[in-house]
Amino acid sequence: MKTLDQYNFAGHRAVVRVDFNVPLDDELRITDDTRIRAATPTIKKILADGGSVVLLSHMGRPKGGPDKKNSLYNLGLRLQQEYGQQVKFGGDVLGQEATDMANNLQPGEILLLDNVRFYAEEEKGDPAFAQQLARLGDVYVNDAFGAAHRRHASTAVMAQYFAPEDRVGGYLLQSELDNAKKVLDHPEHPFTAIMGGAKISDKIEIIERLLDKVDNLIIGGAMAYTFSVAEGGSIGNSLLEADKVDLAASLIQKAKEKGVNLVLPGDSLIANKFANDADVEVAGNHSIPVGWMGLDIGPESREIFADIIRDSKTILWNGPMGVFEMSNFSLGTEYVARAVAEATENGAYSLIGGGDSAAAVNQLGYSNRVSYISTGGGALLEYMEGKELPGVAALG
Repeated sequence: MKTLDQYNFAGHRAVVRVDFNVPLDDELRITDDTRIRAATPTIKKILADGGSVVLLSHMGRPKGGPDKKNSLYNLGLRLQQEYGQQVKFGGDVLGQEATDMANNLQPGEILLLDNVRFYAEEEKGDPAFAQQLARLGDVYVNDAFGAAHRRHASTAVMAQYFAPEDRVGGYLLQSELDNAKKVLDHPEHPFTAIMGGAKISDKIEIIERLLDKVDNLIIGGAMAYTFSVAEGGSIGNSLLEADKVDLAASLIQKAKEKGVNLVLPGDSLIANKFANDADVEVAGNHSIPVGWMGLDIGPESREIFADIIRDSKTILWNGPMGVFEMSNFSLGTEYVARAVAEATENGAYSLIGGGDSAAAVNQLGYSNRVSYISTGGGALLEYMEGKELPGVAALG
């Protein structure tokens, strides 16, 4: 993969695929601009070289064409603040206005086009659509790590319409890969992976791969209850993947065989309904009463998890410990986040695997106290599972 520092953009018009899929509130205001800030070094490098930039991105999952909520027009003012200059808006990516504005871009100028997912051809990876997008510039830069695991037109297919020497990986893409490799290939021990979230089925492959690499594997979130059943426990109305109980049992056995310390929650905060105002009790994970459900790890588990994390030298975290968006069930995730920050400050390397984990670290104010926060949850997981990312492979 050709990196940004290997390319001089002077006199070139770069089509830069970024991931500006940022959350907006009901008044279309950005609530988290992490992904915008993450792409800035790439864009500024191109402009500093004397190149011009055409920005392509998706936002949300629009159905049936353009809509106001998912228009990148909503980002224009924030981008102008970020870059300290005018950002032109060309609208429809295949419109004549977009083509004309791209052709007339001068060195140092930026053009933002609208949501590539307003066309169904984007997610289908349609070659004709990709070829039309490629005509917007003479060099292709992919900096959208969060979408690099998708074989979409703008993330993987359009690269083939540029000469191999004109396909470049951006700073963010390069940084994401470098940080993932550091954890996978050169971890300092003890190495602890923390896996949370709702379903084992979402994490099977990475858990199996990590069993060959980690010293400790901490399991939290709703997926832990399937492990509890595999050990013969009763979990009341907690979330259960009944068809994955045998798999959970096999993972427990594999961990033993490989000498991995598989750490499951011993207790949970349980509730009598899925709501923040529910009645709350503490129960052992193997003895949750019928009519009650586990929504967060309990006080004993919080302390055990935190102690293991603080003693670690390499940490990978993906997925919350409970229903983090409800304040009464956020404490387990907060304990983990604080322990990761403390370990990092004591010399550990910590990689936060995007998604809810990244949101938790940001919301709790720990973003500057961990080593690296990935912008791509799904892409990072697939890369760490050993899968080829189409958006990376397309760069050669």
